[in-house]
Amino acid sequence: MAKRKVTLCQQRNNYQGGRRLRYSWPNFPEDVWGHIHSLMPLRDAARAACVSHTFLCSWRCHPNLIFSKRTLGLEHNSCRKSEISRAFTSIVDRILKNHSGNGIKTLNLDIFDCPNLNTCDLNNWLQNAIKPGIEEISLVLPWKYRKLYSFPCSLLFGGSGRSLQYLDIKGCAFRPMVGLCLRSLTKLCLCQVRITGDELGCLLINSLALKELELYKCSDIICLKVPLLEQLSNLDVCACKMLQMIEIKAMNLSTFNFTGNLVQFSVGESLKVKDLNMDCLNKSDFICYAITNLPYVVPNVETLTLYSISERVDTPMMTEHKKHKCLKNLTMMGFCSAKSMVELTCYILKNTESLQCITLDTIANWPEDENGFIGRCCVRRTKRRECLSIGKVMILEAHKALLAIERYILDEIPAAVRLNVHRPCTRCHKLYSS
Repeated sequence: MAKRKVTLCQQRNNYQGGRRLRYSWPNFPEDVWGHIHSLMPLRDAARAACVSHTFLCSWRCHPNLIFSKRTLGLEHNSCRKSEISRAFTSIVDRILKNHSGNGIKTLNLDIFDCPNLNTCDLNNWLQNAIKPGIEEISLVLPWKYRKLYSFPCSLLFGGSGRSLQYLDIKGCAFRPMVGLCLRSLTKLCLCQVRITGDELGCLLINSLALKELELYKCSDIICLKVPLLEQLSNLDVCACKMLQMIEIKAMNLSTFNFTGNLVQFSVGESLKVKDLNMDCLNKSDFICYAITNLPYVVPNVETLTLYSISERVDTPMMTEHKKHKCLKNLTMMGFCSAKSMVELTCYILKNTESLQCITLDTIANWPEDENGFIGRCCVRRTKRRECLSIGKVMILEAHKALLAIERYILDEIPAAVRLNVHRPCTRCHKLYSS
């Protein structure tokens, strides 16, 4: 009865003259409401703008526009791709129609699953969203648009280009014009993008704040020339199949990751690369090449990871070059019993005074994760029931590599160097007598 009286009393207080009182929002300044609105996910922010005049005003300047199947609620849509494309277009059109185009800082358009998207609609979206003050642009297109669509670089001239800090483009042509200056750009990612080496060079030479450059499957680049960019610290080049030469003048580059066919390198004398990861897909006996040439290309390297498709057992070593003065960590994935592998390991142990740790992984398919665990089901507490299958030849070679480590390498390990040997999985990589 007491609870009932309280409820009735509350109901009487909520009515005045037969009318229900409206809930009154805190009297925050308009910019505070705008900040709260900017922190909402896109779909929630759009819904709030439909029911609140306060949020409708801030929506016209909402800073973060992130369009994807997930943010638009189409992720679990069972319709055909053509219907998804129409729904995606309709929603984005409505959202941008209510947006003034001002105040946008982030534009993320992930339309990979919309292969039937009209390029005219895409041009209109970019034109409405890319305005002075924008800081991040990310565009992901279906693969077929790589030859059908060219990013409108003219939108980046003027104030839009001056404020841009992050540019990520996937699956189209990108043809920057002469004079395009992205003075605030700190990270550039191009994946499956049609751009020539000269076009990229014209863009880089005017991007003096650039810190990270990532190029993936950009097959129109034949010669990559990285100009004197004092801020550039990270360079990733992966699977650019027509690439023949890399020229680097960025002396403060500290991390260089390269995957692809072996190319000619031209670098300055004082290149400061400390972390080097290389996987040359078309070069057998790459380990021999690396020990012969890399000390002159990257004399300051501290962490070195090399991948080789094959090594001859009797590959001769060349040992007349200078010592590795800075190398601290060495990882060999797929370490085998080849003579060149063993000799290289012993050579580094004898000629690298700064070495702290050497990791020899006899299986080539899983690197360590951030917690230091390798991808074997026998050493990781994961839901994986078994390791990925590998051939009997690789399993046999892995066990041969363990014998080679025990016979030729263990006695060469200095007391100050830590040796990590990653063995085959005891459950999935067993040697059978058959």
